[in-house]
Amino acid sequence: MDNTFVHPYMPNSVPEIKEEMLKEIGVEKIEDIYRSIIPNELIYKGRLDLPEPIQSEYELKRHVLGVLNKNATTEEYTSFLGAGCYKHQIPAICDELNSRGEFLTAYCGDTYSDHGKMQAIFEYASMMGELLDADAVSYTTYDAGQSVVSSMRIALRVQEARNTPKDVVLVPATMNPEILSQAKEYCRNVAQIRKVAYDPATGLMDMRNLEDKLKEGNVGAVFYENPSYLGFFETQGQEIAELAHEYGALCIAQPEVSALGIMESPMNQGADLVCGDIQPLGMHIQFGGGQAGFIACRQDVELLQQFPTYMYGIAETDKVDTFGWGRAMNYRSSHGSREKAKEYFGTETGLWGITAGIYLASMGPQGMYELGETIIQNVNYAVLKLSDIPGIKANVFGGSNFQEFVIDFTETGKTVKEINKTLLEEHIFGGKDLSQDFEELGQSALYCVSELTTADEIEHLAEALRTIVAGGSEHGKV
Repeated sequence: MDNTFVHPYMPNSVPEIKEEMLKEIGVEKIEDIYRSIIPNELIYKGRLDLPEPIQSEYELKRHVLGVLNKNATTEEYTSFLGAGCYKHQIPAICDELNSRGEFLTAYCGDTYSDHGKMQAIFEYASMMGELLDADAVSYTTYDAGQSVVSSMRIALRVQEARNTPKDVVLVPATMNPEILSQAKEYCRNVAQIRKVAYDPATGLMDMRNLEDKLKEGNVGAVFYENPSYLGFFETQGQEIAELAHEYGALCIAQPEVSALGIMESPMNQGADLVCGDIQPLGMHIQFGGGQAGFIACRQDVELLQQFPTYMYGIAETDKVDTFGWGRAMNYRSSHGSREKAKEYFGTETGLWGITAGIYLASMGPQGMYELGETIIQNVNYAVLKLSDIPGIKANVFGGSNFQEFVIDFTETGKTVKEINKTLLEEHIFGGKDLSQDFEELGQSALYCVSELTTADEIEHLAEALRTIVAGGSEHGKV
């Protein structure tokens, strides 16, 4: 390694400063630090195949833009991809305010500072509480996956606190496979994740199978999605919650936040914990980087004691009619004590909480209703147009859907992978391939539309699929 090299983007890389720092900690070179903690057999002995550093900021910018320009984005292509990350209309005020320095660069101050940021997060939590009909809403988690798995761990800790420890969590067999994978890993030392069968005709949870599994005992929580990962409304939410409670289990529900303007919150159907992702509330897709999760419940101290995240509260001050904002019950979190915390959680998604608050304030109840109504209308139009194509079955489960629906291409003799590859020629991103995660559905894909999907785009998709199914494409290829 060249000891005279000064890295243009790393502070303290001047050789004299590096030498002074190494001398202070008693080592001769940086490699000695790595070798002291990493077993020799795991240390890579060669030189990584990395380009030489670009020291000019202008040249670096051109290089990065050149790499990024290889991407095909939803700005140039029509996208029918969803599966947890969605393109919605974002009011300009969201980007205008969340890019202000007070929010963008403010990391996470304490109660003696950052009152503006704390109030903004409190207002976000308050509006989420109205949307969910919940009394308490957590600080943001990394994404929906973390909010779901943390909710499962909350439920298990509550069972332990009640002196009824249980180590089984029941989930629908139609659950988001990525979050299911997270749940299995996150809970592997404390619980078993077991699937509940679904009705193949409707996709709804099989209530008889659910009760059979509850009767086996030791179930700490029952989890369901509404709408489901596969797009249909789970219309048995209240029955699921009642059955879970009958057998001593807690009920956890994951709603799609953009649907809550037109559907009942699971909170009002008996769910103990409600969790999910706020990405649809003002966040751009950002190649998957705009995710942030939430956890909510009623005013139940037994549950709130087990929340791992910050909780923001409001209190009167010495000044009349003046209030202050700060963190509540901080001892539960890893900020209060890493050793005694319920779980570890990160703080990097706070900006998205503020953004979601701005979005909800600008939309209001009527705006959220119109959002859901428009998405429902677009879904129905897409299903109607695609159902006319011979050989494919649009909306496999046949019921009411929100935002997403399953298309079965099995009878066409083509794979989803082949179809999606051909759709790219038409500047269309096809649906999420389900053939590996849901083998029983054959060559099926999960298609998504939002309030931004136009009739022309749906009709273009229908024309392209009709041509592909017939054996060609508009470019003469298959």
